Parts: sequence; C-alpha cells; structure tokens
Amino acid sequence: MKGIVLAGGTGSRLLPLTRAMSKQLLSVYNKPLVYYPLSVLMLAGIREILVISTPSTVPLLRALLGDGNQLGIELYAAQDEPRGIADAFRIGAGHVGDDDVALILGDNLFHGAGFARRLQECAAAPDGCTLFGYPVSDPERYGIGEVDGDGMLVSIEEKPLRPRANNAITGLYFYDNEVVDISRRITPSARGELEITDVNREYLKQGRARLIRLSRGNTWFDCGTHDSLLAAGQYVQVIEQRQGVRVACLEEIALRMGFIDADACYRLGEQMRQSDYGRYLTDIAYALD
Repeated sequence: MKGIVLAGGTGSRLLPLTRAMSKQLLSVYNKPLVYYPLSVLMLAGIREILVISTPSTVPLLRALLGDGNQLGIELYAAQDEPRGIADAFRIGAGHVGDDDVALILGDNLFHGAGFARRLQECAAAPDGCTLFGYPVSDPERYGIGEVDGDGMLVSIEEKPLRPRANNAITGLYFYDNEVVDISRRITPSARGELEITDVNREYLKQGRARLIRLSRGNTWFDCGTHDSLLAAGQYVQVIEQRQGVRVACLEEIALRMGFIDADACYRLGEQMRQSDYGRYLTDIAYALD
C-alpha cells in the first residue's frame, strides 16, 4: 500500500499565522503539524509516501524531512495546488501505480489505544474504501456517515440539517486501487473541486464502503483553526508529560515498526541532544532494542 499526505492549501483559517509560515510547519506542542499525519501512515506500515503541497512549501518540507531515508521510508514531494481532496489521486496516480492507497489530510491528528492495530488491519487487506468516523456533539457541522449493524455505510450527508447519526467522517481514507479511476471519472462540484464525498459515494453505490467508528479511547483533531490547533497542542502536552511517551515521534515509530535499528535511532537522537526530544530518542533507542 502507498500513502499520500495532502498538505496543500493556504491555511487561510489560521491567518495571520500562515502569512509567512506553512500550516504544515506550525507547532503542535513540540513537533511540526506534518509529523502527525505522517506518523499515521507509518503506523499503518506504509513506507512509500507522497506529500502533496504548494510550490512554496515543498522545499521547506524537504528541508525538514529529507527523502525519508533516515526513517527507513521513502518520501516523495509533489508541487501542485490540488483542486479538491479527490484530486490527490490524479496528482499521485504515478505514485500509486497498481497498488492500494491510504490518504490523510495534512492537518489531521489521530491518537488512541488500539489505533495502530486498526490501521495495520486496514492496510493489510483493503476492499473498497474504509473511512473513519468520530462521534461529535454537533454533527450538522460535518460530513456524516450512517452505518448498518455490520459497519457498512448506508448514507453520507454533508452538514445535514437533521442528522441521522453523529459519526463525523475524518480526514483519513483507505482505498483499493480503483480509487484512481473513480477520481478520474467524477466531475467538479459547484465550487470547482473534485470532492472526496463523490468518490466515497461511488464506493457506497457498489456496496463496498465501510466506516470504522473510533471509540471513546481515541482522539481526532482537525487542526485547521486557531482553537483546534491550540487544543491539539494541549492534548499532546498532557499525554506526553503525564505518561512519559511521545505522540507522533517519527523516529520512535520507525524503530518500533522495524524500519530502522537502535543504532540509527540513537544517532538521530544525538543530532538533537540539546532538546528533550533528542534525549528521549537516545533513551529509548536501546530500551526498545
């Protein structure tokens, strides 16, 4: 399975923060925002990942992440201005090739018990599309997925006036390879974008769309506003300080997933030894060996 991080957009909801700084490089406590979606794909076991962003941001992401070799993965960057989420599959068609693909939005943060296991199950045997739903108290603000008793999607509604469910569809999607052809067939919406909802509805028509409802032990943030960015940072701070672990620590994930060995993890920590983050890496390098 291939991975795509869709990290485009202007970050207009975060102005003036994003006037001179890419949203993907903004801080969520002690790490850049882009670390969080990238960590999700790595936890799923995906090692070939395309990051799609704007021409001005791609060089900055390359300076931050390189080609991924230090993490035991392969990172590619595409400079483009996606015209809707589904356009990522047109831009990334060459990257996806004949494989299945997972797409995550570059401002989404996921965390919780058992989440990595679910990701790996989705990546191992995709059939159709798999979405992730998060229970919300204000479903009229989100795209909402209604499911049957087997977790198969029954309907998808965008910001419904009278919601029949409260499962907000998050920015994480797993698809089989047919998604590339489906994305080529759909037409732009009234706002001129290729909508991911239209892709999901095509799978729904085929009876091959399911939604995994994240349990109360899991957390999801869409870090696209000042309030959600602050809330996400506070959440990560509490988890890390109380539990002594790191959320979305790419080097630790690479070690735990077997992408790199303890020596490599230690060397990465040594490069940042003046920071708590670097010292954490050197401490865990051989504790996890």
